[in-house]
Amino acid sequence: MKIGIIAKFEPDVIRHVKVLHSFLISQKIAIIYEANMKAHWIANNETWPDEIELSESAPSDLDCVIVLGGDGTFLHAVRWIGDQSLPIVGIKFGMVGFLSEILEENMLSMAHAIIQKEYTIEKRMRLNVRVMRGDLEITHQSVLNDVVINKGALARLANITTFIDTCYITTYRADGLIVSTPTGSTAYSLAAGGPIVHPEVAGILMTPICPFTLTNRPLILPDNVHIKIQLAKDATDIMLTFDGQEGMMITDNDIILIEKSSHPVHMIKIPGQTYFDVIKTKLRWSGGR
Repeated sequence: MKIGIIAKFEPDVIRHVKVLHSFLISQKIAIIYEANMKAHWIANNETWPDEIELSESAPSDLDCVIVLGGDGTFLHAVRWIGDQSLPIVGIKFGMVGFLSEILEENMLSMAHAIIQKEYTIEKRMRLNVRVMRGDLEITHQSVLNDVVINKGALARLANITTFIDTCYITTYRADGLIVSTPTGSTAYSLAAGGPIVHPEVAGILMTPICPFTLTNRPLILPDNVHIKIQLAKDATDIMLTFDGQEGMMITDNDIILIEKSSHPVHMIKIPGQTYFDVIKTKLRWSGGR
């Protein structure tokens, strides 16, 4: 077997990385690290073993990818995988997170289950996002959580014109607009007042951020729609972000096209834990901790 590892560079996380590394080596598992790991180690005066293999992107022959960190690290790992159908699992470090579901104390038992192939795969929808400037495609991104239009701190309300397929819906006057997957419904969309949507629901969410018109409410759309978004004239200081990992400034000359991606994320599910267990724990429902 060959396993990829991505980790957040924090002392407690790195201690666990070393434990996981030793365990996998003892099981004759080959390990590939994401290329930025070496730079993190060196910057923190750690000695990087030269025999450890690094890769700028996830090799196609990986059996799975293990992520140690929070949701931001998990989203970074998803981008490392790209459009490949590589199974991925997250070990949670930090206070709040919905993507990294495995507790740190269960790390080795999780690794053993992966080696024994005692797990199932849950496919999580991604969104395909293109930004057009005239006839030129200036970026093409895939997101697991969301794509967000956000105004700058000193900018006026954004005027965001939206179309579903060929139908004009409305022009949002708001601080921004979030288009998310069901997986992303527990991220920024939830903070903006959007609903929690189970990841097996085939839908796309549109959640306005602080809309000026109070009747502009979150929408749950079928997952086969095509969304087109454009800013009203003379828009300034407006940012478009992809999973909170990358961003770019946009103007009224840009058209944002969003649709369901044909490349879902393959998340590893270990027996004994359900989506509702994660939700109850993270949101502390009925006193859950």
